[in-house]
Amino acid sequence: MDIVWIGLAFFLGLLLNRVHIPPLVGYLLAGIGLSFTGYEPGILLHEIAHLGVIFLLFTVGLHISLKNILQKEVLGVGLIHLMISAGIFIPVGLYFGLSTEAAVIVAITLGFSSTVLAAKGLETRNELSSYYGRLSIGILIVQDLVAIGIIAYAGGGVPSPWAVILLGLPLLRPLLSRLLYIVERDELLLLMALSLAMGGDALFEAVNLSGELGALVMGMLFVNDEKADQLEKKIWGIKEAFLVGFFLEIGLGGFPDTSGFYFVGVLLLLLPLKAVLFYGLFVAFKLRSRTSFLSTVTLTAYSEFTLIAGAVAASAGIIPGEVIVILGLLTAVSYVINSVLVRYEDVLWQRTSSLLRRFERDVKHPDHQPVSLGAAQYLVIGMGLTGQAALKMFNQENQAAVGIDINPDRVKQILDEGYRVLYADAQDALFWEELDMQKVKTILIAMSGDIYTKEFIVEQLRRKKYRGTIRVLTQNEREGERILKAGGTPVSVPAVQMGEKLAKMSLEEQD
Repeated sequence: MDIVWIGLAFFLGLLLNRVHIPPLVGYLLAGIGLSFTGYEPGILLHEIAHLGVIFLLFTVGLHISLKNILQKEVLGVGLIHLMISAGIFIPVGLYFGLSTEAAVIVAITLGFSSTVLAAKGLETRNELSSYYGRLSIGILIVQDLVAIGIIAYAGGGVPSPWAVILLGLPLLRPLLSRLLYIVERDELLLLMALSLAMGGDALFEAVNLSGELGALVMGMLFVNDEKADQLEKKIWGIKEAFLVGFFLEIGLGGFPDTSGFYFVGVLLLLLPLKAVLFYGLFVAFKLRSRTSFLSTVTLTAYSEFTLIAGAVAASAGIIPGEVIVILGLLTAVSYVINSVLVRYEDVLWQRTSSLLRRFERDVKHPDHQPVSLGAAQYLVIGMGLTGQAALKMFNQENQAAVGIDINPDRVKQILDEGYRVLYADAQDALFWEELDMQKVKTILIAMSGDIYTKEFIVEQLRRKKYRGTIRVLTQNEREGERILKAGGTPVSVPAVQMGEKLAKMSLEEQD
């Protein structure tokens, strides 16, 4: 009967995805729906749920680099937010009858934000490498490490004396890295990723340590390895599919009782406070209001790690099992709220920016943006392959040109090559309002991303009364029509031009 939960999860996940709600909510609802039918999950669902968590933690481990964590903005905001939010949530847990130990664990996990939602959202918007994207991911990694600590505390026991052998795992990194480079075929890369994640789980459990911690450590062995991304890409689909089992298993706990619904309601009322706290801390650490706002929106949700750490604590008898049902419903509703916030974040920013900017500190910001382009006559937005090629061509022709990009590492790399590039968020309306670009004759929008972002930039430039040419890279005729309507000049992507060229060559041969 396993086809029942697979089919229902697919149907509800697809349905909610069509209305821009994360499919994970559908998986939880599928589990809740099946609980009312008396459906009893088999051992297969439990094993799939466990492996989903193991694969998730392995991929988290691949990103835990000290460079991403050891920044005052990341550590400061991440840890202070967890401490303050725990102080808020502990009395709530005690009020609803939790023991002190259970209240502390639940309170800490309620301070977490969703790694899955944030990573997927940033990837979809092509902003994983942006300043605010990396800041958000850094804070999530700090939270994930705290979650692993809770899992180790709740799920471990007295480690075996043989556990000391695990201290030698870093010595295997050169060998494993070499093996990774030898492996070339896709299916072997996938098998290697699965073997590492499951092997770490089994190895740590063999010495009476948390298997989840083992999967994380195995991932950490490949931090900063050039082929680590390939490991993540190969295991990504299986991880996502197996996590369906985890959310289904949580949902099968059903709905909470009346007291549980009150608990969920109180925690949902505290979600805006969690967001306000994030924004206040970002501003306190000298970040611009726009960066603070975007990071806050990204992090405003409860986390799947609340469920994962809570489930381990429940299995150890530390917290009551019914609390996991409450946390599951809470997480699902917060996902819906976050999906709405992310979808309309630009509209929300436009309506609240005047208020939010009042709290911005009058200091030099780590994410400082330029207010002048100097003598530049050409501006290239987006430093991907197309943007870099355009900027370099302008320089070869001895033309005054400047590029902007939202990825600080890419900006530094191109600066080191001798070209003029500035860090800036082209989606920030305030940036365009304040930017002095009197000498700019032509603007090239060569950035990747959806057409709505490019359309927004063109509209901001025309609203600023910019009269020069705005050329925009487009994918098809529909996008070209939108750009024309906004006031820009669409330019077909090379693939379209190549196709037209091939067709013309073929026709010429017939003649």
